[in-house]
Amino acid sequence: MTDAGRRPGRTLLVGCGALGAALGERLVADGGEVVAIRRDASRLPSTFSTIEADLRHPLPTVLPAFDSVVITLPPGTGPEGSIYPAALTHLAAALSTRPERVVFVSSTRVFEGYGEETFDGPDGRDPLTEEDDPRVVGDRGEALLDGERRAADLLGAVIVRPAGIYGPGRDSLIRRVREGAAVDQERRTNRIHEHDLVRLLEVLLRAEDPPALVHAIDREPVLLGEVVAHIAARLEVPAPPQSAGDAGGGTVLDGALAHTLLGELVYPTFREGYDAMLDAAT
Repeated sequence: MTDAGRRPGRTLLVGCGALGAALGERLVADGGEVVAIRRDASRLPSTFSTIEADLRHPLPTVLPAFDSVVITLPPGTGPEGSIYPAALTHLAAALSTRPERVVFVSSTRVFEGYGEETFDGPDGRDPLTEEDDPRVVGDRGEALLDGERRAADLLGAVIVRPAGIYGPGRDSLIRRVREGAAVDQERRTNRIHEHDLVRLLEVLLRAEDPPALVHAIDREPVLLGEVVAHIAARLEVPAPPQSAGDAGGGTVLDGALAHTLLGELVYPTFREGYDAMLDAAT
């Protein structure tokens, strides 16, 4: 771990699922203090201090001061609507002082509206960068974009938009290939291994002057068919069939900014990432 740049100091992890826990363990290993807030903290690492609270409701007491905050709350749509309006408002109100660094984890789902555009070939548009405007589709995309805006307005947050996160415990595509489930092989897909995403979050906590927005994507956006064909070859099973009625779509995103911040990725493409998962399972 690096000693360059700022120190994350006392860090609050809001939501703290698998991604937050992995980040917290890195910070603790480097001598940092981590506090995690979630509704059920019983399964969090014992090295974390914990606060059990549902941020849909105001916190009963003021939170202590934190140097850094990382928010990994999923938007949660449905009958209750998005969690972000209540959760971010209640979090901001409960913080005794504004943290020096706040990172909000969103998703590249905010670009789903570009799925009908052409990215390939001489007439295709360039991959989407941090300069491109979001184009949302559906409630989840709207909720994510609203969360980004609220986190920036209320807390001055740096926004991170990961593509499809995979890694240990995130093996749904491997299971689908094993089962021979049909997939849309023509769909464009962008991915990031959880390990590299956690590294990026730590880099943003430590950076003296981080960018306001970063897309977390590996070095090779591809068609989903290439990914499942690779997994099938490793498993020595037939490649899954094409799903009926699907028509491709998806986007191609540019991760150059994240790559500059991270340097070399541990898992630069889906091949290295899924190979490591499959090797660990044998």
